[in-house]
Amino acid sequence: MPIVTPYQNSVRFTATIGAGTGTGATFAIAATAFTNDAGVAATAFPGTFNYYNLYLNGLMQTADVSTVTTTTLTIPGGDVLDPGTPIVVQFVVS
Repeated sequence: MPIVTPYQNSVRFTATIGAGTGTGATFAIAATAFTNDAGVAATAFPGTFNYYNLYLNGLMQTADVSTVTTTTLTIPGGDVLDPGTPIVVQFVVS
């Protein structure tokens, strides 16, 4: 039987595609370009989490669209999106 964490919480970070750098496979957005739930500039993404959801322009994306570390969200090919496209990253943590 799988072990289920008894308490889970989520934290969200917001930015726009225009905050990213690089092109093609190297397109990435630094965690410091995001704001957190309190509207304060983020310093890093959570180091441990159960899973994360990525929303581009309000639509949840599939798992193969991005990768994340504590310092960066990478969206290969994201540089072709409109710079004003909103991004929300939601981390579910225990």
